[in-house]
Amino acid sequence: MSKYCPVTGKKPVSGNRVSHANNKTKRVFEPNMHEKRLWSPALGRFIRLRVSARGLRTIDKLGVDTVLANMKSQGIKF
Repeated sequence: MSKYCPVTGKKPVSGNRVSHANNKTKRVFEPNMHEKRLWSPALGRFIRLRVSARGLRTIDKLGVDTVLANMKSQGIKF
């Protein structure tokens, strides 16, 4: 299962874990992903999406149908 948000484009990025002794080791920062079932009035059915917390805020602000239209124009399947 990928950790990619189709709404915002967030994906895992790498960085350093820094200890108190300032030792640095590699780590991965992953987006805060949630699986949500959203009702689309335009399609008349539920859409199941794995989106980040920021993506959910974007959907709340713009609306489900607007976000789905943007995803479709970018060629992202849902």
